[in-house]
Amino acid sequence: MTHGICPLSTVAIRNTTSHKSEMISQLLFGELVEILERKGRQWVKVRCAHDNLVGWVATNQLEAITPNEFAQYQEQFAFVLDVFQALSTADTFLPLTLGARLPNFDGLRFFVGEKTFNYSGQAVFPQDIVQGPEIIQKIARRFLNVPFLWGGRSTLGVDGPGLVQVVFGIAGYPLPREAFEQVERGENVDFAEQSQPADVAFFENQKGRISHAGIMLPEGKIIHAYGKVRIDKLDHYGIFNKEKGGYTHKLRIIKRLWEPLQVSPQKELEKATEQLNQQIPLF
Repeated sequence: MTHGICPLSTVAIRNTTSHKSEMISQLLFGELVEILERKGRQWVKVRCAHDNLVGWVATNQLEAITPNEFAQYQEQFAFVLDVFQALSTADTFLPLTLGARLPNFDGLRFFVGEKTFNYSGQAVFPQDIVQGPEIIQKIARRFLNVPFLWGGRSTLGVDGPGLVQVVFGIAGYPLPREAFEQVERGENVDFAEQSQPADVAFFENQKGRISHAGIMLPEGKIIHAYGKVRIDKLDHYGIFNKEKGGYTHKLRIIKRLWEPLQVSPQKELEKATEQLNQQIPLF
């Protein structure tokens, strides 16, 4: 096996070759990996195709695909938009989460190897997404109340950078996995009062290391993962948690990772408006 696809709802990516090792990230159904190294029959070191993260995955939680399939699935797929939705085969069901990928999806079904899968939930093709702050906010709100999970990237459990990565990835802005990598992208927002919805705020821990991130919403609010995915107030000090009566995260910087809509010819503008109107019912 030189290439693989995630055949389960979620698969842990670990720091070392042990199920007790730290989970540094997750694969969602349909995401792809390159095999870099093997350790016995139980573990493989992989590089994730969507963000280049390197880590260890249990061999029996991957399905082998050919290099040609790997290249094809990277280009032709749809994102799952449901918080939870069952994927069905001839004899079983598999729950999928928001952000999972459906390779070679035709609107009703797709194939992986010799298996046929049927999917009747909401899905969107990357080329049909109208990029911008509106879609980012709508996707982010679908994660509300999802429990915090270190290394998580799904609606079964997610951490701060994982939330930002999955939301922006669906919206058409691929990002690295970790907050200290994500902060290198985009343009600086000088003051918290100048932030706009869909900007990303980054926060530092006691050692001064960027370790948390969240997505700005209107009226100076932020959606982030702290215990669960929740909405709190943000100012130039950081995140204020009303329930705790104090600040929980110290603000380092706010970045604009999305690109403002550029003035375009009338036909292109009309096309973008039509696409957005078609997209709104999905949310």
